[in-house]
Amino acid sequence: MNKRIFLSAPHQSGKEAEYFNEVLKSNYIAPIGEYLDRFEDDIEKYTGTKNALGVMNGTAAIHLALIVLGIKRGDDVLASTFTFIGSVNAIVYQGANPIFIDSDKESWNLSPKLLNKYLCECEKKPKALIVTHLYGQCADIEKIAQICKLHGVYLIEDAAESLGATYKGKHTGTFGDFGIYSFNGNKILTTGGAGMLISDNEAWIKKAKFYSTQSKEDEIYYQHEVIGYNYRLSNPTAAIGVAQMEVIEERVSKKREIFEWYKKYLGDVEEITFMPELESSRGNRWLTAITFEKTPYMKILKALENINVESRPLWKPMHMQPVFKDAKAIVDGTSEELFKKGLCLASSTIMTEEDVKMICDVIKENLDG
Repeated sequence: MNKRIFLSAPHQSGKEAEYFNEVLKSNYIAPIGEYLDRFEDDIEKYTGTKNALGVMNGTAAIHLALIVLGIKRGDDVLASTFTFIGSVNAIVYQGANPIFIDSDKESWNLSPKLLNKYLCECEKKPKALIVTHLYGQCADIEKIAQICKLHGVYLIEDAAESLGATYKGKHTGTFGDFGIYSFNGNKILTTGGAGMLISDNEAWIKKAKFYSTQSKEDEIYYQHEVIGYNYRLSNPTAAIGVAQMEVIEERVSKKREIFEWYKKYLGDVEEITFMPELESSRGNRWLTAITFEKTPYMKILKALENINVESRPLWKPMHMQPVFKDAKAIVDGTSEELFKKGLCLASSTIMTEEDVKMICDVIKENLDG
């Protein structure tokens, strides 16, 4: 049996242990310290954002954004339907109503056309939109941002999967009022679990930091006037993040190379379609995602599992999830069709071209017809 090939395995830079041990020596094993400051600074410098706040995970970052923007019970919040549930759970945490918007075929991300149509026709104006940059590929974010501005809707970019992706040279996460990144175990960079909230609005980030540290007022004793949360990132975890940030461009380059290897061996297969990339954008190709026109994706998934290679269906749209069965959705069938036909292929940055060729050979051997 081949050694397990994971969908997106952690890949250390080599500096993680060194930086982590420095934290141990300093005894700043807390949600403060040099490496937490450095991690936030690294994100600011790399993405061009003015302010960054390290938190426990991407969902916490989204939750803080909603709190700071004043989203409350009964408000409507728009979101991509074709996404992971972490993108939208925070809407429910606030007692707000999620409204799901379908994808377009050009990017597989949220459709600007459906978004604009809904905002022009809806009776109750939504307070915010959470748009996901799916699988590291840029949504049509410039157009989406313009629509949100026109209708007075706050924009939160879920760039959890897209650190390193750019649209017209500008990083995903920096087009909206807030952006968030994730450093979960399977992301392009990982600390095992962490998130980053970014914004050019310094006052908002300061407010988010206040909420992330249990909303403690500026008193010598513990004074609390509003409910807060224990969301702040720890210094030891941030040390791993600093080490990971040193290799971000290497990881993006390798992810994109893996995608090209798949294109090399599967690009001439008529029934296979690769996830598109918008003109003027650079996706980080976090995962190579494809659809099959005839062959059931589960047949391919099982064939790959037989050689100890992990793959995974595309996200099941949120409007199809039982937990959101009563939520409003503006859909045209695009995300349902992608879910029905799609598969994410192993895209770990430790993979070789030989690994990819082996996977592609198995895929081609198991295609119908």
